[in-house]
Amino acid sequence: MDIVTKKQLNILIQLAEADKHFAKIEREMIFKIARDRKFPEETVTDLIRNPEPIDSLGALSPDQKFEYLMSSIELVFADHNVFESEIIFCKNIAIKLGFKKGVIDFFIENFGKKSREEFREVALTEYM
Repeated sequence: MDIVTKKQLNILIQLAEADKHFAKIEREMIFKIARDRKFPEETVTDLIRNPEPIDSLGALSPDQKFEYLMSSIELVFADHNVFESEIIFCKNIAIKLGFKKGVIDFFIENFGKKSREEFREVALTEYM
């Protein structure tokens, strides 16, 4: 089993529930990531029912850390409602990933205005 994908999906599931409303579009996005990575749907369903504790994320590569962060931001915007609880959750994840928490403010302020590559460059050079 792909532990990197499992950890990412687990984080996204908990983020989707941070606002106390697991939107259909958020659920679809999580299952799409799982399908794209050939990750078993039944394992995703199990994680939705029983999310795992978020443990250390330090062993990930910089690219994997960026992907975790970017997918979190994309999920926040998926339902077109950005809640303070989701922002706080993302900042905590950013810190666990080794980023400065200000990276989340930058991503939110610039979402839809910058390319994924621009986000990657800024995140890895200015916020790590």
